[in-house]
Amino acid sequence: MNERVIRGFYDRFAGIYDFVFNGVFQPGRLEAVRAMDLQPGQRVLEVGVGTGLNLELYPEGVRVVGVDISLPMLREALERQRRRPPAAEVQLARMDALGLGFPDNTFDVVYAPYVVTVVPRPRQVVAEMARVCRPGGRVVVVNHFGSSKRPVQWFEKRLTPLTSHVGFRLDLPLEAILGVPGLIKEQERRVNAFGLWRLVVFGKRA
Repeated sequence: MNERVIRGFYDRFAGIYDFVFNGVFQPGRLEAVRAMDLQPGQRVLEVGVGTGLNLELYPEGVRVVGVDISLPMLREALERQRRRPPAAEVQLARMDALGLGFPDNTFDVVYAPYVVTVVPRPRQVVAEMARVCRPGGRVVVVNHFGSSKRPVQWFEKRLTPLTSHVGFRLDLPLEAILGVPGLIKEQERRVNAFGLWRLVVFGKRA
């Protein structure tokens, strides 16, 4: 997918994103934060923070950095912080997930909510997440992945050229982000309505 097209779609969509996706994706967000098992003093990087729907879910004492490529989405996140200050300490920044501007081993948890199917090179994004995660930390992904069932695969492949125009693809297999050096898959379970999305938790080798 073309990065300019993706950014343009989310720039235009920022004002109504919450209305369309808040309720649908909220169960997966809650499951993801529970899976992080966060402790006071830990640092979290949220890749693709969007309008900040996750920010109020983080517990007090945690430090969160949220990054996104879309300035309009980040403005929505800033406005959300103003209206409802989160318990956690939060910083926001514009950044491309394909090249995260942080040193190696910076964060205890690196989290990508509904992101890896909206970027042109998902494996590179997960590799960047692994790079900035400390040894012994967690990389957490929530996303829809392509089905292993042939009839559903057929459907997803034919719909993906259409969905790509609105910023995401349906046919990305989970295997596309497995085997990234340093990451070990620890958990995988289905979340959200009808189990159409998956929560995947990786540990980074110590």
